[in-house]
Amino acid sequence: MGEPHTPYDPAADGAQMAFDGRMSYGDYLALDKVLTAQSPLSSAHDEMLFIIQHQTSELWMKLALHEMTAAKAAIASGNLPPAFKMLTRTARIFDQLNSAWDVLRTMTPSEYTTFREALGQSSGFQSYQYRAIEFLAGNKNAAMLRPHAHVPEVHDWLTRLQRETSLYDEAIALLARSGFKIDADHLARNHADPYQANDSVRDAWIAVYRDPAKHWPLYELAEKLVDFEDYFRRWRFNHVTTVERVIGFKRGTGGTSGVTYLRRMLDVVLFPELWALRAEL
Repeated sequence: MGEPHTPYDPAADGAQMAFDGRMSYGDYLALDKVLTAQSPLSSAHDEMLFIIQHQTSELWMKLALHEMTAAKAAIASGNLPPAFKMLTRTARIFDQLNSAWDVLRTMTPSEYTTFREALGQSSGFQSYQYRAIEFLAGNKNAAMLRPHAHVPEVHDWLTRLQRETSLYDEAIALLARSGFKIDADHLARNHADPYQANDSVRDAWIAVYRDPAKHWPLYELAEKLVDFEDYFRRWRFNHVTTVERVIGFKRGTGGTSGVTYLRRMLDVVLFPELWALRAEL
């Protein structure tokens, strides 16, 4: 028989094992707050899954907003390399969010009905961070401010984002600063209004794509934007599929038409000229 196995002691390699008066992993991440933020309102086993799915999604969306806000500022200042990294990270965040739907889809309609009434009128439709992401990306709709009127600071923040330039607005302004002829009235449009595709913007992007070597930074910016929208569309599609699988065509808890409403959102195109030009090259 061999020698008795001696359990490994990390302290022997210098690992800190005592944290009295020192900051620990749990302290840094405030895990006492994060891990006690789940408060199911029913005795249903699957409500914990539902809560954690949505809480973690909101954490990822917080990071997406952090990256998108910084990317917008970088594009506005013409500092594109950091913007590329931030947009790439945002796209990967939505890839992560896509994977989360796979976990939620393990919940069956029967299991969801055991706690659905406990949700009251709460719905993902009311996520103010998701609304902020849409506004930053350029999908402006003033009607979507109304569900947040009961929280003035949130409503004010979203109103500001709705009225400010979007990521795409800043990319178009950069096209103009780079010498491309963009219609003046398009540049001066009311940024609170829903975005409408513009021929001068399309023509500018076509010129960029026809000579990538000459316009490489703008070409790369365009592809980073398309990459983000690609993953964002996948997230929307997976949302629709998951909701249809779990509740079918019932109305949503927040009063929307559920799957029908979500399918309508699939038709929204954030950066229309960047998609349209592909048929013209």
